[in-house]
Amino acid sequence: MLRVGVLGLQGGVEEHISALKSLENVMPVWVRTREDFEGIDGLILPGGESTTLGKLLHRLDLMDFLRDKIASGLPVWGTCAGMILLADQIEGQDETHLKLLHVKVSRNAFGRQLDSFDKLDNIPAVSEQPIRMRFIRAPRIMDWDKEKVEVLYKIDEFPVAVRQGNILATSFHPELVGENQVHQYFVDMIYKI
Repeated sequence: MLRVGVLGLQGGVEEHISALKSLENVMPVWVRTREDFEGIDGLILPGGESTTLGKLLHRLDLMDFLRDKIASGLPVWGTCAGMILLADQIEGQDETHLKLLHVKVSRNAFGRQLDSFDKLDNIPAVSEQPIRMRFIRAPRIMDWDKEKVEVLYKIDEFPVAVRQGNILATSFHPELVGENQVHQYFVDMIYKI
């Protein structure tokens, strides 16, 4: 059985746990300490507040540990704030976090909480079925390394779903709409790495 961790410090942890439980042969695991990383096959960095998550990772002495795990090949998927944590650059901000995904992101690029929206569309690389994507104060990728980063989906010519080797990142929250196609894609990605 595949053990998929969800970073359980802040944000949409329970929603990811629930989506993972709906998949066959997957055991979701809350990850809060270094010990919790033992035996996991992949990790989800959930949506939430990226600055808060970054501070908590530093306070718990997990930032460098997590960076090393991902750089060594641990499959990881960042949703919304998780994408920001992974990004090399954050527009208008000098401080970054993990600096592993070769993208430049703009925080809250789709507007404030009141501007949240859902989009239903096909992402052929991920699923044959349309996927409901929920955007809540979502980041947008403004620039990316065209050699290293595979764009899976764009809105208005800006990527909102990308993959770079063992790293998957989405601006949107599939865990909030009761669908699990992107979770299944991540699980399949783990098996192939």
